Amino acid sequence: MHSRKIVGYDLSDSLEVKGCVRALNKAIYQAENTCTEPSRSSKQLIHHSDRGIQYCSNVYTQILNRNKIDISMTEENHCYENAMAERVNGVLKDEFYLDQTFDNVAHAKRAAKNAINLYNEVRLHLSLDYKTPNMVYKLSA
Repeated sequence: MHSRKIVGYDLSDSLEVKGCVRALNKAIYQAENTCTEPSRSSKQLIHHSDRGIQYCSNVYTQILNRNKIDISMTEENHCYENAMAERVNGVLKDEFYLDQTFDNVAHAKRAAKNAINLYNEVRLHLSLDYKTPNMVYKLSA
């Protein structure tokens, strides 16, 4: 949350846990490969989510536990308790047009990849003193 960088994502045509696992594995890989310290222990990771069944599943929570990532969940399934994620989703939909209907999954995946790249690398954030998420992420790694 500190950098606002999207570090793991997956576009899937279902709510099955496998899409969330792919996104989580991307985020873990990125965290391990951008950290300049030999051990990530000084920067404890926290995974925050709503109470969706995929985030509560044994498969998903075992990956978090195995990687020593603290689990944080909303108390209720309420959008106000997950404001940061809702804000990012809104930006991606409103500014990068990811709320449109796509011709096929491949087109949607290309659009999502492009939008997330622009969000991370180009879009300046007032809350980050007019830096991009990637700039702040690199400074904190």
